[in-house]
Amino acid sequence: MRKNISLALVLASAVALAPFAIASAQDGGPQGGFHGHDHGHGAFEAYSKLNLTDAQKASIKQIMQTARSQGKTQRDALRQQREAFEQMAPNASGYQAAATALAQAEGAATTARVQQRAAIRAQVYAILTPAQQSQLATLKAQRVARHQQWEQFKAQHPASGSTAQ
Repeated sequence: MRKNISLALVLASAVALAPFAIASAQDGGPQGGFHGHDHGHGAFEAYSKLNLTDAQKASIKQIMQTARSQGKTQRDALRQQREAFEQMAPNASGYQAAATALAQAEGAATTARVQQRAAIRAQVYAILTPAQQSQLATLKAQRVARHQQWEQFKAQHPASGSTAQ
């Protein structure tokens, strides 16, 4: 019974904090918005395990700051468009056109984010030595293996919804 209560508390906390995590990711967040589902806790967290030189750290920091500032104006414009749409009443004239425009803007923003992340990743990867690149590949493989183990564990141990014990 304690396990069920503990699990319920953990899940409730996760659900309660999810909007803040999403808002942080959309706003650039503490890690510049480069964290998410495919990248675990932080896409660039693995770089801290590579024994980077001070010059490499400075270069990576500069790449991140540049990317963050470039994306800020795009995020702000999209946020304003979202807010304007949310202020509209569903029966207002132009509501559907605004929805279409917002959907297109969201799609374009997603495309731009994916391309920006790829460019950042390529720039950072180019800064690494061949040994660091190899170590990064090993860390990624380990992360993927841990994720697969977790998925397998979840499949073997489904959470029971409401068991009375």
